[in-house]
This record gives sequence, structure tokens and C-alpha cells, in this order.
Amino acid sequence: MTTIPAEMTAVVLTGFGGPEVLEVNQVPVPEPGPGEVLVRVRAVSVGRTLDLATRAGRLPFARAVRFPHLLGADHVGEVVASGPGVPVTAPGQRVVVFPVLSCGRCAGCDQGHQERCGGLELLGVHRQGAYAQYCVVPEAAVLPVPDGVSDREACALALNGAVAHRQLEVSEVVPGDWLLVPAAGGALGSAVVAMAVHRGIRVVAGTRQSWKHDRLRALGAELVVDTTDAGFPAQLAAATGGRGVAAVIDNVVDAPVWSRLQEVLATGGSVVCSGALEDARVEVDLRAMYLRSQSIRTVRTARPADFEATWKDVADGLRVPVNAEEFTLTEAAGAHRLLETDDTFGRVVLTVE
Repeated sequence: MTTIPAEMTAVVLTGFGGPEVLEVNQVPVPEPGPGEVLVRVRAVSVGRTLDLATRAGRLPFARAVRFPHLLGADHVGEVVASGPGVPVTAPGQRVVVFPVLSCGRCAGCDQGHQERCGGLELLGVHRQGAYAQYCVVPEAAVLPVPDGVSDREACALALNGAVAHRQLEVSEVVPGDWLLVPAAGGALGSAVVAMAVHRGIRVVAGTRQSWKHDRLRALGAELVVDTTDAGFPAQLAAATGGRGVAAVIDNVVDAPVWSRLQEVLATGGSVVCSGALEDARVEVDLRAMYLRSQSIRTVRTARPADFEATWKDVADGLRVPVNAEEFTLTEAAGAHRLLETDDTFGRVVLTVE
């Protein structure tokens, strides 16, 4: 039987600011309530939106943070205890945690559209997260990690794999279709590329950084383009025989790039947007879009069903990139600094001892 200590090492956020506001400290180990389990954390992802932007207080949902606070959304660990009414059938089982928590009672949840939930919460934002040795999560939010998948690989898939699955479903691309992924060198962008290639979709990967080109080709992208180059639409036209791409999945929304997307989008194609990290407002030629039966769709986040579907792909061999540089929990501030430089490829992950 696992002995659970009274205190744990954690990286605590005591106020908004730069990476220096992340403090290593000792805090009480949380206790699971009804419907919850206690996970001994083995690895936790570091993301631009849920970690860096929340730490800096930049995004609207940062208002939900109450200090002292623990960041850390998608993570991997072992179930070591459970709350009332939750039997631990496999103590010590390695699990992956889906950090998007819906209420289960609203119209969106009733319809299976949990991403529309008005009471949606995120681990590491609305609830204490996994920048710690232990974390409490709903029992319904965990799935077993298959053998042969490392903790770091599982972290890279936990949320980004599910979001990529939702985006591909919304885009309606099928095997043999062409898909453009701007900002493909980021953690979510590279996950979309990997999942699309796994499904037989032909990928054009966009990136501004030349050193990422070979890595994206190794991931299976058939064409890699610099989306800041005015000639990239001509490259796509040549590759697709003039038809254009069936869909674009854009997780950044950079206005100069966005202005060229309608040039490369096929008749009947769609642009799927998540994030809008660079520009919240862009110009769209709606007349041109409706004349070509094109559409713009948005994906707020993933559903539990997307999380479950992702792990079926994982069992079939899907893997997504993990950034090569490794960090421990107590090096979280360094991981934040690295991610701010954009000198990464794939998901940045902290290992927890």
C-alpha cells in the first residue's frame, strides 16, 4: 500500500508575472473528495496558453485564479487513493489525465458538446493543478496509459491529442485530402500534423523557422512552407494541382498569414481556428467565401469522447513530438523561459520525482 505524505513539493504561483513568480515550496497533499482520485504526478505538460498566459495574467480565464495557485493541466501519474464512492480497482495504475472538466448538467453536456459547457473548468486554472507531486482529479477524467508509451509522450497527447482529434473531425478532411497547418512547429500544431499523417491525410506544414523544416518532414508532412513568404500560395497550388487544400487548421491566427488563406483553400473547404493567440481580429472576404462554399469553424477545446478516441489512435501507433530538452518540476521557471523563446519543437514536459 502506498504511503501518502502530509506535504509535497510544488511549484506555487503567488501572483501574476514572469517566470520568476514561480516558487518551489512545500504544501499540504490534497485529499480527494467524492468522485475524485489522488494522482501521484509523474510528468506534467507546460503550455503557452494554460501555463504561460495564465501565469502572466494575460487571458480572460486568468481571473479565475486564486492565489496561492498551482498551474499544470494535462499530466500523467499513478492513482494512489480515492475519495468516497470511488473504488481504486488498480492502485498504482499509470493514468493520463484529461484536464477539461465539464459540468455534465447543462444543455451542451446533455447534447454531447461538452466544449460548449457554460460551467467548463480547467485543471491548473479554475482548480489546483499538477505542478506538484500529487494532484486531485475527477475519476472520470483519467484513462490507463498503454504499455510502450512513455510518461513524456503521454503528456504530449493528453490534451493536444484530443484537441487535434476534434479539429480534424470539424474540418471533415478524409484520407487523401490536403490539409494546411500554419504554425506546425508548435506543440499543438505538430500534434495535428502527426495525427493527420497517421490518418492518411496529406499535410502542408507551415513554419517561419527553417530549422523546423526537416523535423516536420520527418513527421510526415509532404510539403513544408514558410508562411511569411509571399510565394507560399503558389507552392500549395503546385502541390495540389491547383485545387487548393481541403482545410486549414490554424492555432495561432496571424493576420498577414490569414489574409492569404482564402487563396489556398479549395472550393468547399474550411478554416478551423483554435486560440487566436496573435490576432483576435482579421479581415475575411465573406462574398468570396460563400461563392466558393467555404466556411470558418472554431474549436474551443476537446470533448471527453475526443480524449478517448485519441488513445485508440495511440494504441494503433500514434505518437506526437515531445521537446528534446528535459526539465524537472523544480525547473518549471526554466521551462517557461524556454517556451517564451519559441525555440521548441513539440510539447515541453516537466518530470516529477
